[in-house]
Amino acid sequence: MPSSLTELQPSRLWKHFAKILTIPHCSGNEKAFGDYVLSVAKGLRLAPQRDRVGNVLASKPATPGHEGAPGVILQGHLDMVCEKNSDVVHDFCKDPIQAEIKGEWVQARGTTLGADNGIGVSACLAVMEDDSLVHGPLEFLFTVDEETGLTGANKIQKGSLKGTRLINLDSEEEGIFTIGCAGGADSEIAFPVVRKKTASRNIFRLKVHGLRGGHSGLDINQGRANAIKLLARMLREAQDSVRFELISMEGGNKRNAIPREAWASLACAPAQLKAISSAFKRSFERISIEYKAVEKEARYSFERSEETKAFALMADCQCGLLNYLLAIPHGVIAMHPEMKELVETSTNLAIVRTGKTQADIVCSTRSSVASALEATRLVLIAVTEMAGAKIEPKYGYPGWRPNLQSPLLATMKELYSKEFGREAKVGAVHAGLECGIIGEKFPGMDMISIGPTMEHPHSPDERVHVESVGKFWQFLTAVLAGLA
Repeated sequence: MPSSLTELQPSRLWKHFAKILTIPHCSGNEKAFGDYVLSVAKGLRLAPQRDRVGNVLASKPATPGHEGAPGVILQGHLDMVCEKNSDVVHDFCKDPIQAEIKGEWVQARGTTLGADNGIGVSACLAVMEDDSLVHGPLEFLFTVDEETGLTGANKIQKGSLKGTRLINLDSEEEGIFTIGCAGGADSEIAFPVVRKKTASRNIFRLKVHGLRGGHSGLDINQGRANAIKLLARMLREAQDSVRFELISMEGGNKRNAIPREAWASLACAPAQLKAISSAFKRSFERISIEYKAVEKEARYSFERSEETKAFALMADCQCGLLNYLLAIPHGVIAMHPEMKELVETSTNLAIVRTGKTQADIVCSTRSSVASALEATRLVLIAVTEMAGAKIEPKYGYPGWRPNLQSPLLATMKELYSKEFGREAKVGAVHAGLECGIIGEKFPGMDMISIGPTMEHPHSPDERVHVESVGKFWQFLTAVLAGLA
């Protein structure tokens, strides 16, 4: 049983990964990691260069006799998500990641491991070093700030890549080829509000919590509840039978997450307290029945607040805001017509915050089809304009439309069957990948994303399966030979 990463196979790949664990490389702090990649490439005389945002590029000549093969680009990102358990003392700016082998897996001690995308980058460095491999002309692209903004991919200069086939090494399940991803864009909404001094000193807080939430792309088709939507619904249903004054609403905290919690402050006369409590109870009972299969931990609370003075929304503003939050679309808009179970288009009501003069609302929309993305955003614009609010559609990132007729896909499927005696699965993800941006900058680029099996990336439970890394390497080297 190996006791250290450097004893694992393939040795070149794990040697580099062990080194990477000692180099700080949180998003936005990738320079030292880029320096390491540059030093490896310079030592091998592969003419590396770093662009103005920190992306590193290098190239390796073809194996003699294979100079005429079409060029292949291997691509990964330098940054990692830096998260740790609250009881762990760790400074990501200077402390090395403490990794250990646990049975069939490699995992860090209380922090993220950085296998996303450290294993992919290590594979690139191993390919650079290994002169026993057969391959055509190779390019290597290492991008920065993938995890927080896809910044590196967005800043790649057109014309900087010569190859026509790109293998992204950032997928997380061995034996699955990813051939598409969603594009996405946010919309920021300013809903105007007018306030008045509340007529009642009795202020209460209604809170919806205990929901599962999740990634607004990967989990949007799971039927999970949106806390903002449920809160607005409970308030709107109660409003039909009980008088109260809405003071504030707040819910959601990340643009790419389905809101798990939302709460509202409201003023209510003592004579209305029993009626409003009953209204909320009836409303939530219906919600619980609707979501019983997916939101078993859903809860709500209605409690007196310590506040005694506040300015509430005017009645027409209160009604308008609740109606708007109910009317704005959320969830799956369309499924992909060719790939079963793949969401093509969706939108997420992500954040609401009421301020003194306006409610700030953020919606995040995704689609693998650019025109469908814009069509969904047009719906948001139309609903917002009808509500008398202002919307600012932000520039987003492009999708990567699946191409089931891809020559690269056909070749890699054949090579996988030959290597392992079974067919690889083909899929796409309803989330952003750098391939979408690269494909837009380099039209006609034939792309596939592969990787070893990882679990729980972006969390301290992140781990990578050792055997799958070996298979990933075996297949990658077979592909390079097969394409040469």
